[in-house]
Parts: sequence; structure tokens; C-alpha cells
Amino acid sequence: MTIQDLRDQHCLLFECLSGSRAYGLAIPGSDTDIKGVFVLPKKQFYGLEYVEQVSSDKNDETYFELGRFAELLTKNNPNILEMLGTNPAHILYKHPLFDLFTTEMVLSKLCKGTFAGYAFSQIKKAKGLNKKIHNPEEPTRKTPLHFCYVVENQGSVSLLKWLETKKIRQQDCGLVVIPNIRDLYGLYHDAGGALGFKGILQKENANEVALSSVPKGCAPAAVMSFNKDGYAKHCKDYRDYWDWVAVRNQERYQNTLQHGKNYDTKNMMHTFRLLDMAAEILEYGKIVVERPNRDELLAIRRGEFLYEELMEKAEQKLQRIEALHATSTLPEMPDRDRIEAILVDVREAFYQ
Repeated sequence: MTIQDLRDQHCLLFECLSGSRAYGLAIPGSDTDIKGVFVLPKKQFYGLEYVEQVSSDKNDETYFELGRFAELLTKNNPNILEMLGTNPAHILYKHPLFDLFTTEMVLSKLCKGTFAGYAFSQIKKAKGLNKKIHNPEEPTRKTPLHFCYVVENQGSVSLLKWLETKKIRQQDCGLVVIPNIRDLYGLYHDAGGALGFKGILQKENANEVALSSVPKGCAPAAVMSFNKDGYAKHCKDYRDYWDWVAVRNQERYQNTLQHGKNYDTKNMMHTFRLLDMAAEILEYGKIVVERPNRDELLAIRRGEFLYEELMEKAEQKLQRIEALHATSTLPEMPDRDRIEAILVDVREAFYQ
């Protein structure tokens, strides 16, 4: 089923602008996104071909089947709730039956999690981006050798530096576990290779240090520790960074670098929009889609605020949302039975 099929078969219940144009945050070059609700033809709904969502090839138009729409209302999904708060000027089509769904019957304290919770996840994402920009990973991943240290006098020195100073190859070394102390080893050296030591790393791409059999009576050349937790963290950071490099939106990334604030300005703008909407829902029991603070939000998008300044503001907004949640008169959950009853009424009326 395609979007054109929905129109040809007169299946639409609702259609509106969404995204930046609905929020009043469009700038030259902004896409035109559309959301809507449809009812499957009766035969298809009762048959084996239920379709819960139809989207365009570019995913800039998305339509939800009535049952899926109602289900997401019970979860206070932001994208779905926004349809009920759309500015009438941005509504492209509305069937009279759609008026049976109102914000009063669906808004609940769940909005703290769905709006502010999602915004908080975006703040963490922004912090992660800031960290990636300031702490890029080298193209070549480090090995366990970079996280090994040798006891020296009252301190320690990196294993790699110790090997270089002593002019010792790691392949000519053998390790033996020192009992009762985590990740601590006796390091033995066999310059001639007669003892058959396995080396500190047996293979170039090894993730663990190797242990060797050492004859009794051999004296260790040093005591070595392996920071296994530090190495594991490095591997995770390395993987996360280069996975991010592979999938990042290059245009938006270059914009991030150009304004010099080291955060995704568009993402941050929508983060603050969601925080403001969460506070309004909890305080006033209504959802305002077209934003009254357009200038402030667009200033965030232009990168006019420092990263640290925005993080401080976001934290203040989150604290206010927590306080509003504690005193809000909204129900804990939407009235699922009422939503279901209206879903049935709308579907039966539409099919008649």
C-alpha cells in the first residue's frame, strides 16, 4: 500500500505538516515533512494484510493506521501527540471523526519520560559528540602493551618505554602470574630464545597478555601490571568513535565544526524544544506544537550559545520538569479504556 493508495481509496482521517514547519522553526532549505492517520479498508483490516504504517521513499511523509495511532497515544509518543496539538493553519486535511481524539483524554505524566526523557538522551548524545570532537581516536587501535606498566623504584614506567630503554623485544619475554594480586605478573627475559617464552603478546592482534612456562630458579627482570579495564575501555571508545565516523552526517558535522561550538546545533535545538514542551504539558495540561520562543531556538541552531552554557540551561530545565511532575494534576497514565472505546467508535463509523 502506498500513500497514493490511501488518497485514492479515501482512507485518510488526518494529515498535517510536521517537523520544522509545524514547529515554526523552518529556515530556507528546510524539508517539508507530513504526518497523518489513515483507516485501512474494511476487508484489509479484517483480513490478513494489516498495515500499521505507510511512508514515502524519503521517509518525509509518514501515515499511521488508526489502531497504531491509538496504541501510540496510550504511550504518549511525542510524534503522535503533536498531531493533536497542530496549529490549524498546518492541518492539510481532517475528517470530522478525528475530533473525537483530544489532548485532554490522552495527556498524562508519562510525558515526562517521552518528551523530557528523550531530550535527556539527546543531551547525553550531545555530550558524546563533544567528547568525540575533542578526543578523536587514532586510526590504529592500541594493543594491551600500551596498558602495561613496570614497577620501577617507588613508581612505575610504561612497558613500552621500559622495553625501549632496556633494548628488549617483547617477543623474548615471558609472563608468570603473581598469585593473589589481580593482573600482576613476573616478567622474565630470555635473550637467546632457548627457554621458549611466548612473548608478552603471542599474536599481534591479541587482546590478552600471554603466559609462559618459566623454569624454576629464573629471576624476574621486572614486575609488570596490565590495566585490563583501561584496555577494555579504550577498545569500546575506539569502536564507538569509528562507528560514529562511518555513519555521521557529513554536512551536519561540518556545520558543527564551522560554528566552533562542538555540538550538533539542530539536534540541540530540538532537545530544548522537547524540554519546553514537557514542562508545558505538566504545568498547563496542553501541548503547544508551534513554538512561541522561535527566536531563541533558532539562535541555538545557529550556534550562538556555548556548549557549557546550554548544558547548564538544560540541567535547570530538567530540575524544573521534575518539580512540575511532582505537583502535576495530570493522571499517571492515559485512560486506555476510553481511547480504545473511541478507537472502536471511529472505526465502526468510518466503515459505515
